[in-house]
Amino acid sequence: MNVKEITIRRVSGTDAKAIQEITAQGMGYKCDTELVAKKIAGLNAAREAVFVAEVGGNVVGYIHVERYDTLYFESMANLLALSVKEEYQKMGIGKALLRASERWARENGIFMMRVNSGIQRTNAHQFYERMGYSSEKEQKRFIKTLCV
Repeated sequence: MNVKEITIRRVSGTDAKAIQEITAQGMGYKCDTELVAKKIAGLNAAREAVFVAEVGGNVVGYIHVERYDTLYFESMANLLALSVKEEYQKMGIGKALLRASERWARENGIFMMRVNSGIQRTNAHQFYERMGYSSEKEQKRFIKTLCV
């Protein structure tokens, strides 16, 4: 497939279904379209941004970036999600989305990017390394569901 024109823009509520499908396909998270729409509506522009990539008027990828603050580092931008439909990978779309998030970070006075990537996502690791990111440590993630 030959991609001639990629448009990167801010997310809108009408993108919820496409983001839900891309998330399920690319990351394996079986989320609900209504939840995605609710999350888009509740985005806090002061601390986060979501950009989508369009090809031929269709959303084919997205990135979600947030301000990440700790007591022991300067502010960083944390990538919460980056996913591109499989048939559109290796066409510069992920790179364009990552560059958009890096621009957002610089525009918001943030000069360090942070991304966590599952150990099994070796293709993603190679992508980030090609984009100038380096791996600094291995981690385990612990989750606990709190009952209401």
